[in-house]
Amino acid sequence: MGSGNFAVRLWRRTSLMQRLGFVALVPTLVTAVLLVTTLTRHQLATLRVMAQDTANAIAIQAAAVSAEPLRQSQRRELARIAQATGELPHVAWVQIRSVDGEILADHHDAQPDDTARGLTVIREVTDPRRPLGPSLGSVMVRVSLADAIAAQRSSLHNALITLAISLLVAGIIGWQVARWLSAPLRRLVTAVQQLGHGDAPVVVEITDRTEIGQLQRGFNAASAALFDMHRDMEREIDQATRALADKNAALEAASIAKARFLAAASHDLRQPLYALTLFSSALAVDEDDVVRLDRIAHIQECVQALDHLFSELLDLSRLETGTMDVEMSEFPLDQVFDEVSRNFRMIAEQHDLRLVIRTTDVWVRSDRTMLGRILNNLVSNALRYTPEGGVLVAARRRPGKQVRVDVWDTGIGIAAEHQARVFDEFYRVENHCEAPPGDGPRRGLGLGLSTVQRLAELIGSDVQLHSRPHRGSVFSFVLPEVAPQPHADLLVDMPLDVSGMRVLVVDDEPAILSGIRYLLRSWGCEVVTAEDGAQALEAVENWRTAPDLVISDLHLREGESGLEVLALLDAYYKREGSRPFARLLITGETRRDRLQPILTANIPLLYKPVSPAQLRESLMAVWASIREGT
Repeated sequence: MGSGNFAVRLWRRTSLMQRLGFVALVPTLVTAVLLVTTLTRHQLATLRVMAQDTANAIAIQAAAVSAEPLRQSQRRELARIAQATGELPHVAWVQIRSVDGEILADHHDAQPDDTARGLTVIREVTDPRRPLGPSLGSVMVRVSLADAIAAQRSSLHNALITLAISLLVAGIIGWQVARWLSAPLRRLVTAVQQLGHGDAPVVVEITDRTEIGQLQRGFNAASAALFDMHRDMEREIDQATRALADKNAALEAASIAKARFLAAASHDLRQPLYALTLFSSALAVDEDDVVRLDRIAHIQECVQALDHLFSELLDLSRLETGTMDVEMSEFPLDQVFDEVSRNFRMIAEQHDLRLVIRTTDVWVRSDRTMLGRILNNLVSNALRYTPEGGVLVAARRRPGKQVRVDVWDTGIGIAAEHQARVFDEFYRVENHCEAPPGDGPRRGLGLGLSTVQRLAELIGSDVQLHSRPHRGSVFSFVLPEVAPQPHADLLVDMPLDVSGMRVLVVDDEPAILSGIRYLLRSWGCEVVTAEDGAQALEAVENWRTAPDLVISDLHLREGESGLEVLALLDAYYKREGSRPFARLLITGETRRDRLQPILTANIPLLYKPVSPAQLRESLMAVWASIREGT
């Protein structure tokens, strides 16, 4: 098997010329070898027969002349006969013996022949007068084959020289014939290699009318057809490339238009929603009538549903426009858990569900805002599709300094065929018949999980889903764990008491100004409002010192910016020598180019609509930070 494989590999490595030369040379070589072998064997056999005949003749003659001397025991005569016989050509040894085996005469050649290279004949000597009588003795004659072998070797040598010359001539002729036969094929190979590399079809010369000529004509026809096909394909590819470029441009334009629409819609539509949020929260203040409180609760639920829908659109808009910058920091995970608990505990209780958030002492490194948004979306989604039971949020340490955060629910679950697509934009599982009763106001646009996955990618994580229909779902993602930091956050247990705080609110929407003024005053704040920078300076004239906090919309009337208002107030109070004031910007803008100055100035920013709880926490945070700085 090994030698066979080697022969096959060697044959495959040879060229066509080498194969044709080999095929032409092998028959000549085999014929010559067989001929030389046969002639040599025949010649050797002939030489042995001739030597045998010569030895028999000499032995008969020597026996005839030795009969009388043997009968009379004439040793001298026998020695002469042996000598005379031994001098004959090719005779190497003559020996005459008596009937009882005594050697009577013995003659050797000067250089005795080797036994293997001679032929020995023994002849009995009888009395001529009594042919049937007893033997008188015997004559032994050995004929040398040295000369015959030498002649045979010379003949073999000449035959080998002739064979070598013949093989050389046959090889040269075979090689030339192989070159002549393979030349059209080699030109075809060169032509095949040139296919597709030129601007014209490849043509080979028609050399004869044999099968090779048919192959050449077929190649020329195929080359012309291939060239036409290649030219047509290039034309089609060029057209397809231009069409694809046009479609890509159209898709990019559509994507930009969608992002602009989302940005504009989220900004313009969230203005009245923000005012509605403020007024709905303020309605319940100092209200004791049960019927009115119930109506207010329904209004707030509808406002929360609208807030959720617009939050999904806002998050999508911010992700599309790239305005979400990752700000990694180290913080206790329990802070985010507490925020989630405050946001959804009342909602869970309203739907007779349990919201269990297990406390943890784990510290993680992540973007705190994005992590909070991820958990808020997951918990909101879990409560939305859980008819009974509840939702569990927990964290577990994993090997490699990692923490896995799980959001479990006992809801309706997600079928296997939907699990691969629930993270796509605007994809919702169409199993509303199984959704909790009264779930209509809480249904989303199918953006929550898509936003969750994209936010997780921004912070370097990945959300995994495990779900069984009618058994519930669990969403998990992993965060890097860090060592706890001492005195990390002084606001964790700080009471959210803003009574007595002096607040200036700047917004060009009268409804928003009225709603936030009513809400802040219900919290015990001293509030003045303005619609632009000039009114802001007039509003604070009665305050001898700077306000504790300035809340301003980013975009005001006639193109004025909230940053410009803050700059006017900074200049005004710097001249008066007052202490710095806390500042907070609120906007529905999502375009990165318009938000970049705020991000560069490192001013706290909230996106409309802002819930009362979120607004209250932000008031305390910026107020505490400015007091800490002074």
